[in-house]
Amino acid sequence: MADGGTVRTHTPPACWGPMITPDFRGGHEVTKPIRVDGAEVGDAIAIHINSIEMTSVATSTGSMKEREGAFGSDPFVDHKCPECGEPWPESVVEGTGEDAIRCAECGANASAFGFEYGITTVFDHENEVGLTVDQEAAHELAENARENMALPENCRQHPILLYEPSEMPGTLGHLRPFIGNIGTTPPIELPDSHNAGDFGQFLIGADHEWGLEDETALAQRTDGHMDINAVREGAVLICPVKVDGGGIYVGDMHANQGDGELALHTTDVSGHTEFDVEVVKDLDIDGPILLPNQADLPHIAQPYSDADVAAGEALGEQYGVDVETDMGPIQVVGSGATVNDATDNAFDRAGTLLDMSEGEVRTRCTFTGGVEIGRLPGVVQLNMLAPMDRLEERGLAHLVRDQYDL
Repeated sequence: MADGGTVRTHTPPACWGPMITPDFRGGHEVTKPIRVDGAEVGDAIAIHINSIEMTSVATSTGSMKEREGAFGSDPFVDHKCPECGEPWPESVVEGTGEDAIRCAECGANASAFGFEYGITTVFDHENEVGLTVDQEAAHELAENARENMALPENCRQHPILLYEPSEMPGTLGHLRPFIGNIGTTPPIELPDSHNAGDFGQFLIGADHEWGLEDETALAQRTDGHMDINAVREGAVLICPVKVDGGGIYVGDMHANQGDGELALHTTDVSGHTEFDVEVVKDLDIDGPILLPNQADLPHIAQPYSDADVAAGEALGEQYGVDVETDMGPIQVVGSGATVNDATDNAFDRAGTLLDMSEGEVRTRCTFTGGVEIGRLPGVVQLNMLAPMDRLEERGLAHLVRDQYDL
């Protein structure tokens, strides 16, 4: 597509459905990569998210348990039939419940996952709230699982509604859809669910075909799988270009999620996403930068108001200090094996981006920002009010000014 063009996608639920579909090898189900004209290695692509529209009327989710014998070294990407041993077996659906996914070769339960604690949730017509349902309603939804999850025509997964979990019935949840896996293609082949520094740890030393030798190999990731709930309508996500054309891909829409995605999974849904793309030349970033909606910024990282500036200038005059008021919010995404590792990764990325020592990054983020947890065990957003002259040098100032009306 052209630089400045608009993309509209219709993606299926990306996580639980692929997890229970044994022939899937990436752990998610996302779009094919999209090439952007003029995007070269060392550039970046700004993704301006115009709209996110859920189409599922229900989904199931919860905390998971692994089924012994149904995988090799990784239950997300290294599937095999626990009885006949067929790798990534074709499967068929027989009935509903956690025994419904059967190996087409031998008839055994071939799914690698079940629920430790699971819920089925329905959504109101305005997609404002979700409600968990009881066993009777969950079974009724399971009997028409594909239709209720609005799976796109070319979707290949088994819908997770088939499992019909029904714990915690009658609980309301606020909805705010966002995209959990969106970004650019890495220069090495990685499972789409493992394109991050935390999930990617499973690849280090693995004996399947996507095994990586060490952490250095994993550094080639692009951190598309973030599960950051601020990557929603109105946000701007700036992604590294590590292959010519960028290769933007999209998937893993969620109806809602609290910070940290504490159950490790959340409400996967089908839906439409529309976004504009913009090539940022020679930015040469290692991982994503997020410009969230202003409402999603912490109080300490909000742009300065006129009253803030006036009060600051009065203090500056009193104490003889030139006041730095031309500042803009940014969030540098970091990932790693743990939250601490992810934060260190974000420090490194922010220091390189803004030509700052780690001490200055840490101090600025303490005084004008902070760190938020996107996903446990290791995806974070490092908030900072950054000097606009530094952002101008890197070609980012116009994006920050436009996003926050500065």
